[in-house]
Amino acid sequence: MRTAKAVIWSAVGLAVVVALVVGVVVIWSGLTKTPLPIADRCEATVKGRTTTIDPEQARNAAIIAGVSVKRDLAPRAASIALTTAYQESGIRNLDYGHADSLGLFQQRPSKGWGTKEQVMDPWYSSTAFYKAMVKVKKWEAKDIGDVAQAVQRSAYPDAYDKHIDNARTLASALTGQTPASFSCVVKSPAAADPAGMSAFLTKTLGDVVDVSVTETGLQVETKTSRQAWAVAHLAIANVGGYGLASVQLGPSTWTHSATGLATWQGNAPTETTEVQLIFPSPTASPR
Repeated sequence: MRTAKAVIWSAVGLAVVVALVVGVVVIWSGLTKTPLPIADRCEATVKGRTTTIDPEQARNAAIIAGVSVKRDLAPRAASIALTTAYQESGIRNLDYGHADSLGLFQQRPSKGWGTKEQVMDPWYSSTAFYKAMVKVKKWEAKDIGDVAQAVQRSAYPDAYDKHIDNARTLASALTGQTPASFSCVVKSPAAADPAGMSAFLTKTLGDVVDVSVTETGLQVETKTSRQAWAVAHLAIANVGGYGLASVQLGPSTWTHSATGLATWQGNAPTETTEVQLIFPSPTASPR
């Protein structure tokens, strides 16, 4: 009987320990705004530093970074914007906030940022942020947190600083500044939708890209190699929504895996301005 009780209590103790560990991991994930290790996720790795976000955050971060590329701003602009979005919303397009604050940047319609519908549009809100940011004197050289505060006028001006390193890593990858530095894993991606991907890239990057249909998916022409890498990484950030199978950029190839983060294969080119986006099913005309 004592042995049986000992076994039962041991099992109970083990269950409690497991529950505590799981609880701590979940709390850590919430506090750091980082996906759980077994969840769908995306990673940017730049100069030995890795930043992890989930697919929802990745799509939003891709829009924020992509709009900076469209506006021909330096990657630092995306670092500032992503630092701000990390603090204000966790890079999520929130339909709630303090007072009438909404969206990625918690912009307030009552303060002239736009209508509720506009600030909830991530392309509009990102554009509005950059328009305000470039009016900040010496934004290119000032401390990132100080520029964010100058735009947002937050009650917690120092709160942006803790997000700067993660934002810089994401910005460097998603603006194409660091080639072959971004990857995602999505266990159950949507059906192949090259038309949707084409619409996303065109809306986000504007005349930076020229998208055409191929037998295997899409071909995207850009003006510079950095823009080409931005296209590649923005497409990967949306792998779950559009069912992207692989990306070819010169001798470099990325192929999605549903079981783990795929790595880029081949040497990263420096002059390539053409990106091939390959889908696993017959293509449709882009919207």
